Formats: sequence, structure tokens, C-alpha cells
Amino acid sequence: MKIGDISKRSGIPVETVRYYEKIGLLPEPQRNANGYRSYSPAHLDRLLFIKRCRNLDMAQDEIRELIRLAEQPEADCSDVDALLARHLNHVRERLKELQSLEQTLLTLQAACADSRTVRECGILDGLNADLEALDPKPSHTHVPGTHRRGNH
Repeated sequence: MKIGDISKRSGIPVETVRYYEKIGLLPEPQRNANGYRSYSPAHLDRLLFIKRCRNLDMAQDEIRELIRLAEQPEADCSDVDALLARHLNHVRERLKELQSLEQTLLTLQAACADSRTVRECGILDGLNADLEALDPKPSHTHVPGTHRRGNH
């Protein structure tokens, strides 16, 4: 199947399919005589696997490791379990970060409960001030862009 076909069947944009090839998550397909990529059902299976992992908010390195482990079907699955346990811990940490973020936003929002002019806006004043004063334990463990639901 062509790249447009595999994109449609997997629900993954063409650009993302190419990206997964580029970074090695998806093996390069055969090329037809005309130079077009020719994907097999195994490529579709791999894309769907990657998509399910991304829907679980797994990072590319985690997916790469799961793929490597899946290619050893007779091996003990304790490494898979350990990877999932690490990911679950990361998700739990992220939940704590999001709860802290929620509290910070609530504090900011409470600063502007009355109708005022923009010049008097407590939210803008709070954003211009040091946010650490609102949240004494800011988190720096989040890697931007790794936790959005989407195609990558």
C-alpha cells in the first residue's frame, strides 16, 4: 500500500509516518520501480502499535524499547513490566504536577474575582510577579511536547 493508504488506515498523517521512518520507529518500506514507498501489513501493525503507545502518553524512547522487546518473543517479560512501571510512575508524577498547576491557576483566578480594568487585573499582576510565590514547589520534570495527545 502507498503512504496515503497507510496514513488513512492508521489515522496517522503522512508527515508523521515519514517522521517515524526517519527516527527508526517504523522500518523503511520497499520502494517500487517508480520510487514510491510500498508498505506491508506489518508496517500498518507497527503504526497502530505506535499510535496506541502514544495514546498512553509514552515517549519515543519507551516505544522504541517496547518494539525492541517485542522482537524477542521468547524473552522474559519482566523488562516490559519494568518499563510500564516506570511509565506509570511518570504519569503519577505528572498528575501531581497538574494538580499543583491547577492550584496555581485557581490562586491566580481568585486574584481577579471583581470586575476591574485590565490595569488593575490581579491575574496579570500575578503573572508579572514571581509565580514561585504562588507555588513554592515548582516542578521541572516535565519535558515540553512529550505529553500531548496526538500523532507523534
